[in-house]
Amino acid sequence: MSTDSPTAAAPAPTLVLTQEDSWLQPYEPILLARQQRLADRLAAITQAYGSLGKFATAHQQLGLHYDARRRGYVVREWAPGAEAVNLVGDFNFWNRAADPLQKNDATGVWEAFLPDDANGRRPAAGSRYKLHIVAHGQGKDRLPAYLRRAVQDEHTKDYSAQLWMPENPFKWTDQTFRIANATKGQPLIYEAHVGMAQEEGRVGTYREFADYILPRIQADGYNCVQLMAVLEHPYYGSFGYHVANFFAPSSRFGTPEDLKYLVNEAHKRGLVVLLDLVHSHAVKNEAEGLADFDGSGNLYFHKGERGNHPGWDSKLFDYGRPEVQQFLLSNLRYWLEEFHFDGFRFDGVTSMLYHHHGEGHAFGGYDSYFGPQADDDAILYLMLATTLVRELKKSALLIAEDMSGLPGLCRPIAEGGVGFDYRLGMGLPDFWIKTLKHQRDEDWDLGQLWHQLANRRAGEKTVAYAESHDQALVGDKTLAQWLYGDAIYQHMGVLDGDQGAARATALHKLIRLVTLSAGGEAYLNFMGNEFGHPEWIDFPRAGNDWSYHYARRQWSLADNPDLRYNQLLAFDQAMLGLARERQLLAKGPAQLLNIDYGNRIMVFERAGLVFVFSFNVSESFFDYGIPVPVIGRYRLVLNSDRSEFGGFTRLDETVIYDTLGGGGTAEAPRLRLYVPNRVALVLARA
Repeated sequence: MSTDSPTAAAPAPTLVLTQEDSWLQPYEPILLARQQRLADRLAAITQAYGSLGKFATAHQQLGLHYDARRRGYVVREWAPGAEAVNLVGDFNFWNRAADPLQKNDATGVWEAFLPDDANGRRPAAGSRYKLHIVAHGQGKDRLPAYLRRAVQDEHTKDYSAQLWMPENPFKWTDQTFRIANATKGQPLIYEAHVGMAQEEGRVGTYREFADYILPRIQADGYNCVQLMAVLEHPYYGSFGYHVANFFAPSSRFGTPEDLKYLVNEAHKRGLVVLLDLVHSHAVKNEAEGLADFDGSGNLYFHKGERGNHPGWDSKLFDYGRPEVQQFLLSNLRYWLEEFHFDGFRFDGVTSMLYHHHGEGHAFGGYDSYFGPQADDDAILYLMLATTLVRELKKSALLIAEDMSGLPGLCRPIAEGGVGFDYRLGMGLPDFWIKTLKHQRDEDWDLGQLWHQLANRRAGEKTVAYAESHDQALVGDKTLAQWLYGDAIYQHMGVLDGDQGAARATALHKLIRLVTLSAGGEAYLNFMGNEFGHPEWIDFPRAGNDWSYHYARRQWSLADNPDLRYNQLLAFDQAMLGLARERQLLAKGPAQLLNIDYGNRIMVFERAGLVFVFSFNVSESFFDYGIPVPVIGRYRLVLNSDRSEFGGFTRLDETVIYDTLGGGGTAEAPRLRLYVPNRVALVLARA
């Protein structure tokens, strides 16, 4: 008889996430530990500050503020390593000894009070100012961490903080706007950059975007605007991803009131406004940013090499430091409350989640997500961030840019997740670019295509997109540039019979529709790509003689009915119209009905619609059998072959199709219809 003790049964999983995914069960202790660490941190914050919301109010205390009760300005700055701090500005003639701050040794916060002074040597509306910080015996002029507005001198290119005090505070009229009413559970996101949204070769403004671009976005059928490059950044060509001043809307596009006008106008039009938020890193510039702010080498960022991003030439936050958590959480609250943003697209989340930042790392198994390379401090910060946003604006949208596929990233914290709503489907644009770059369309593998479209975690929502701003940058190519080649300049007339341009037009529509209809639970497009904008983005730089020629959008091409661009736009509008009408992305994932590899036809169902995609390069099929899930009569509700979409009008859209088979027969129900080559057809029950 064996004397071995019986093996103890593994404890039953307690988290929803691990109950649904048995492969996650060995990692449940790690997920529970993350939950407990969050609970402990929240308890400590509540004990010290009263609540997480009150903790996230540092921007109301630090910086330069007017105290009406005391009748003067209070300036405060966290700089524990500094030896001296002075407020300098045009109001005190930039005298670096005129207005010293005093240090609170317990908190590391320096403070001074500047009473109202009739002789004018005190800050006033429009005053420019900085802090003169002395460390290691050397003084440097620095921009305050919590400044609300930074402006650049036109001649010296030097940035200063500016005291912004509008005579007439902005009056919001969006009190009845509701995020859920606008999106109806399926965000259709228009990614946009305010500065390059005008057709002229110059920097556009917040108000111009509100008055001229928002109407286009609304008419096209999108329900969300995702604004890039709002947080102040010294280098325009960084696309806003090297942030210097986290509480300052970029002054190159206008005033804070102008940005409020933009958001308010968007809400009037029923558009959700998302902020492209960069909390994953910051610019390394000392003159404009936070690097080595107090001379300690690690105030906001990690010390030494850990504080440098290996691929982005930027600084990395120390998410484990309470004051850094407070800085970033206050930043979230500020943008939600001061500017009425409806949520955030968190940039660079993969870089935050892991010590290796995703650089050259393949995520091949669950150990990749929960091993020693996971950055627990950053994960705690993200959980604090999603918790705070939910407290402040319950219906806010939270999108994570993560290419690692961390399980639970987009699940509620109570279920074992991190608390985001959506992750970007970053594999889809990579797939499309690689496919167009390396394969003829007659060689496309439809099985691989379906795998890319359907390969996402159950229960975690994905933003599908065929291309974003990443593919539009100079050095890369948009889908339109890959498809059309030189024809994008030479053969875009609607009467031009160029076969290459006809092929490109057809495939551009198929790629976008199949991505929208099967790739996720939300959809994203970068401005101009909906109509196949012919040129990449190249911001002013020395290499192009500081030209704005490619930092603009040529809307006139889309508005010209004699050009194919107009036809591509018309299809995009029809595609989004169908998605809105049928609640396409809110009704569960697409279900594959058939892939005909020989004839290159794919059929699937979603939201009661039957999608037929023919990727055949030359053959059209009469009386082709299409499997359908339900017996009945069907009609076409979208046909990419319409002439107004740049097609050849090869189908009679008045025809009603009756199913064959089913209803007690051994044969599954199907339709028989004409399927032209390179066409997308969508059918609904008649």
